[in-house]
Amino acid sequence: MNKYKKYIGENWYCFILGPLFMTLEACGEFIIPFINANIIDKGAANGDIPYILQNGFYMLLIAIGMLITGVLGAFFAVRGSSRLAAGVRQDTFDKIQTFSFADIDRFSTGSLITRVTNDITQIQNFTQSLLRGCFRSPIMLIGALIMSFKLNPDIAWIILIVMPILALATFLIIKTASPRYNAMQSQLDTLNTGIGEAITNEKVIKSFVREEHEKGKFKVINSALMQKSVAALKMMMLMQPVSSFVVNATTLIVVWVSGRQIMIGGMEVGTLTAFITYLSQVLTSLNFLAHIFLQGTRAATSDRRISEVIKTKSDISDENAAQKDHKIASGDIEFKNVSFRYFKDTSAPVLDNISVKINSGELVGIIGSTGSGKTTLVSLIPRLYDADEGEVLIDGINVRDLSLYELRDSVAVVLQKNTLFSGTVAENLRWGNENATDEELVMASKIAQADGFVSSFPDGYNTEIGQGGGNLSGGQKQRLCIARALLKKPRIMILDDSTSAVDTATDASIRHAFREQLPNITKLIIAQRISSVMDADKIIVMDNGAVVAVGTHDELIKGCTAYQEIYYSQKDREGDAV
Repeated sequence: MNKYKKYIGENWYCFILGPLFMTLEACGEFIIPFINANIIDKGAANGDIPYILQNGFYMLLIAIGMLITGVLGAFFAVRGSSRLAAGVRQDTFDKIQTFSFADIDRFSTGSLITRVTNDITQIQNFTQSLLRGCFRSPIMLIGALIMSFKLNPDIAWIILIVMPILALATFLIIKTASPRYNAMQSQLDTLNTGIGEAITNEKVIKSFVREEHEKGKFKVINSALMQKSVAALKMMMLMQPVSSFVVNATTLIVVWVSGRQIMIGGMEVGTLTAFITYLSQVLTSLNFLAHIFLQGTRAATSDRRISEVIKTKSDISDENAAQKDHKIASGDIEFKNVSFRYFKDTSAPVLDNISVKINSGELVGIIGSTGSGKTTLVSLIPRLYDADEGEVLIDGINVRDLSLYELRDSVAVVLQKNTLFSGTVAENLRWGNENATDEELVMASKIAQADGFVSSFPDGYNTEIGQGGGNLSGGQKQRLCIARALLKKPRIMILDDSTSAVDTATDASIRHAFREQLPNITKLIIAQRISSVMDADKIIVMDNGAVVAVGTHDELIKGCTAYQEIYYSQKDREGDAV
């Protein structure tokens, strides 16, 4: 509950005024039937028009008061619950931003989306119902009971007999529904994950003509969610029929008992009318309280899922960093006996005892077969993952001892998968530096060989980019992502196969610009094409998670079998291209 205290405190007036106004409205609920009974039994029975008008006026005033207090109560309930949900949603999202890649993999993207959206909505709905009914329903229940006993104690006992029956039915329904809600929310996670994958990879689905396969796959997931939803929600659906049955059965008993009293003159018609109204209020209050309990059951499931996110201690943090104030100056990188496993209980490491040093300002190529550990190796530099064994040093300092902000602000990474956002070209570039001038945008784009095609657009740098960069080619997206990274003005630049979609001439131009215009930046280029790293200061050759050789192109072509195999296989395919 601690995560809610802050938002309750910030919006304390909503959590006081909401229940207060709803309580005032409830008071009117059990006063009006009493006045109405007097109008029938005293005014109408005796033909006393002034009495009827006077009490009718009182009823009108109370009804107007109930309208005002009801609207105000609902307003503050909605306001308070919405602000609480917005605060918790912000806290949850902020927490997710601290997650490492491993944390995100553990929860899954679809599950995190469900928790930030649907689960917090359940908390909001429950809070709103609580503010509207936590005092209103009990007060209406107690008030109606008191008025019932005041009108006719003999018949009022019938209500007290019915209440435990309805309470027991509610308890059994809640007990059955609780575990089913958890299963339903988990299946919703699976649905969101499936939707996200299908929409993100729509081009791949169409290119392989796999629409029918995806439809069938989604149908299975959707049907599973439907079944779990029905299993959980049908328990809630039982509440209305059960309550209606109890209300109708009790009303029938009351009418039968009171009818006999009316016949012998022991009870008046107005009193019977009021009594039935109070009976309805008692059972309606019980029904609403039961509804709150059912919502609370679902909200409790959602609360546990939200708490799992908020209480997660990320496996990557800088809490114990010894040199948080250090700003990366030179960009020297050293791997000392580094080993890493994605799955910690496996024996085979992804990286195995790697030791290599990279000097500041060098252009370093990293090459190797698919799955050799190239991307994993560079991911350890900005601490997207942490090494299991050994040390990763920058400026001679273990990256674990540096501030995460300073570290990642000094390292620019252009990943294999290029991501652009809806907005203009300029807005996307300014992700690298929100304060970058137009001149800096152009300069970075020129280095990345992007200025040419951007300038050819009718709106230039104000050209709108579709979602995910759908209206750009793969090579154009890669170059814009490189330009965006350059605007960070990093000390270390990592290109993870980020020129694979550009032609060899453009690739060469980018490398030439890097060497000439970025002499003080340490540049790491992961590539599949040897032509992309041939002119590097040094080339790191990786195979099966280990560094098998380090040297220049000329050195490796003479003494590294793995490098020779890659070189000659590409030369045979592409002739002189390499």
